[in-house]
Amino acid sequence: MDHLESLRTFVAVADAGGFAKAARQRGSSAPAVTRAISALERHLGTPLLHRTTRSLRLTEAGESFLADCRRILGDLDAAEAAVVGVRDEPRGTLSVTAPALFGRRHVAPVLLGFLAQHPQLGARAFFADRVVHLIDEGYDVAVRIAHLPDSSLTAMPVGALRRVVVASPDYLARHGEPRTPADLAGHRAIGFSFDGQSSAPWTFGNPREPGQPVERLIVNDNEVRVAAACAGHGLARALAYQVTDEVQDGRLRIVLRDHEPAPVPVHLVYPAGRMAAAKVRSFVGFAAERLRQVPVLQGRGLDAPEAR
Repeated sequence: MDHLESLRTFVAVADAGGFAKAARQRGSSAPAVTRAISALERHLGTPLLHRTTRSLRLTEAGESFLADCRRILGDLDAAEAAVVGVRDEPRGTLSVTAPALFGRRHVAPVLLGFLAQHPQLGARAFFADRVVHLIDEGYDVAVRIAHLPDSSLTAMPVGALRRVVVASPDYLARHGEPRTPADLAGHRAIGFSFDGQSSAPWTFGNPREPGQPVERLIVNDNEVRVAAACAGHGLARALAYQVTDEVQDGRLRIVLRDHEPAPVPVHLVYPAGRMAAAKVRSFVGFAAERLRQVPVLQGRGLDAPEAR
């Protein structure tokens, strides 16, 4: 097996999480795949995988090497496609990443629809509440919900999301509805923190109107935060898409509407601009059209039951 095929085999093993599954995907045998990885490790002089009878995971060197392999193989595939004149034909494997809940609710249906139109394509989706580095981690397209810094990546806007404060009708009946940010001092809340530690201060449209409730519970999962708010444990901050269903069916009510911060923009982000592979350009166009039809991304879809 030549060196390039060894790199492809290593990526397949890492993606599949095992030798047998990777062998089936590569049309090879498990012993051949095992020998290829062993030869690659001897060539590099370092182990790439930790092997046990029940599991397989990357070493630190393996994780770094995997990112490099994805980038190298992606560049090679793009170069070959350009040479043979097939840049306009989507092919290969499309890799997409997005925030976890947004990915499940809005990106996954788009991706499935795209695959239905392109049966020759494969796809890899990674939904997680962290910033994924597209180039280093080998992803083609990312959904970013944030104000974007300047970078070499291409960004296509698809909408924006309101930042709202919500609470259950039961909680508001027991504790009253805050009318201004200053009223939050007398309220309980559910905080959010990526690392499970302290959460960020509460901010509103007017920075001179501070308000901070008592966060009796801090979580690192958006669905838990919303569920706690529905159960009456306090106020919660959320992006509009995280509470659309709960507001529409009356489990949550939006408060402090007149004090909301500016909406957060949503973009599809990808490298290479006009030189992006056909699979990327096709998916971005497909996804942008459909995401722009999602009401909550256009500032709609958060009407309470009594308002409909």
